[in-house]
Amino acid sequence: MAQPDDDTLTETGLAPQGRGRVLLIACGALAREILALKALNGWDHMDLACLPAILHNHPEKIPAAARAAIEKHRENYDRLFLVYADCGTGGALERLCAEEGIDMIPGPHCYSFFTGNAAFAERAEDDLTAFFLTDFLTRQFDAFVWHPLGLDRHPDLRDMYFGHYTKLVYLAQTDDPALSAKAETCAARLGLAYERRFTGYGDLAAELAKRA
Repeated sequence: MAQPDDDTLTETGLAPQGRGRVLLIACGALAREILALKALNGWDHMDLACLPAILHNHPEKIPAAARAAIEKHRENYDRLFLVYADCGTGGALERLCAEEGIDMIPGPHCYSFFTGNAAFAERAEDDLTAFFLTDFLTRQFDAFVWHPLGLDRHPDLRDMYFGHYTKLVYLAQTDDPALSAKAETCAARLGLAYERRFTGYGDLAAELAKRA
C-alpha cells in the first residue's frame, strides 16, 4: 500500500482496503507507523482505517467519530482494535471500547506509548514543562500548531500560549536528519530549548503484535 500524504491524513483520514480479518481503527497521525509495522511483520490479515488526525485539536469529537467507524465497519471484520490512547477524551474512548467489547491502546496519549508508558510516567516530573512533537506532528507543525493558534497572523501570542513551556521534545520514530532539523526549527519558532529522543515505535509495536 502506498504511503498516504500527510495533508489527507490530517483532514480526511484513510479508508480501509476491505481486506483482512482484523481492522485497526486509528488516528491519521499513526498511519505511517502502522503501515510500516504491517509491512515489516507481514501482517497482511490486518486492515487499516484512519480518522482525520486534526480531530486531536478537538478531542471531544473523537469518541463519536470512533463510534461511527466501529458501527460502519464491524460486520466486515472478525475483530476490531482501536489504535488510540485516551488522547484528551477524559476516559470517553475507554468507555466506548468497554461498551463495544473491543480493545484500545493503553496510555494517556501517543507521546506516552511511543516513549513507552512506563518510561513516560517515570519522566513525568522532569517533563512538566515540555511540549512534545512526533514525526507526524513535526511534518504537520503548521497545520496543527502554528495556523490553528493564529501564530502566523499574531506572533505576539506565542508567549501567551507557550510561556509556561521550557523545552520542545521531539520524540523521533525514525532516524531522519531532515525531520530532526525541522523539529529544531519548530523549537526555535516557539522560543523553546530543543531536545530529541529516539523512541522508535515504542509500545505501539508491542500492542499491535498482541493482536496479530
